[in-house]
Amino acid sequence: MVFPTGNIAPEGAVVKATAIDASLVDEAETYRHRGPARVFTSEAAAIRAIKGQTERPVRPGDVIVLIGVGPLGTGMEETYQVTSALKFIPWGKSVPVVTDGRFSGVSTGPCIGHIGPEALAGGPIGRLRDGDLIEIVVDRRRLEGAVNLIGVDGKSLSPEEAADLLAARARHPDLAAHPRLPDDTRLWAALQKASGGTWAGCIYDTERIIQVLEAGLAALDRT
Repeated sequence: MVFPTGNIAPEGAVVKATAIDASLVDEAETYRHRGPARVFTSEAAAIRAIKGQTERPVRPGDVIVLIGVGPLGTGMEETYQVTSALKFIPWGKSVPVVTDGRFSGVSTGPCIGHIGPEALAGGPIGRLRDGDLIEIVVDRRRLEGAVNLIGVDGKSLSPEEAADLLAARARHPDLAAHPRLPDDTRLWAALQKASGGTWAGCIYDTERIIQVLEAGLAALDRT
């Protein structure tokens, strides 16, 4: 496992590095990919584009960016259907997946998931647009990785410049929680966010969660 960071995943992410096809890894045991983003706000939309059922199908070398499928969006659904669809396309291994959702042991390929902060919590992944140039590096020997926005509209950007651009952008216009998200899942996601988010929210600190909630209520009272 490798835990990439970068201006798209400032709080971290995870990839099953050994599940990346060996033909995509160089002699230094490093996977490198640069490609244009294809941004989707639902798994179903991504699969239609992968299968060529839309006006703008996914093409070899694209980077699928699946957003709004973290805890706040869908309860953190598994993205297996996307990686499975790519697995059975001849050029599918050339398309990495970047998502704030999760994947399981059956997923294969360059799938970077659990990106934090998630899109609906204000994470920069939720501000990406179609055509943004994404760079992914996964070093399987040093167990290091990065996922960064490095270009927009044909202009190259440093990771720092790109981070500033993402901070200034509005979030994707189609980003929204699933309309049928159950109340118990919404409550779980809210508590997870209050306790630290995707990567720190696993800490079960009742007192700290209560403090955060009370601070939020106090802020509302002041307004």
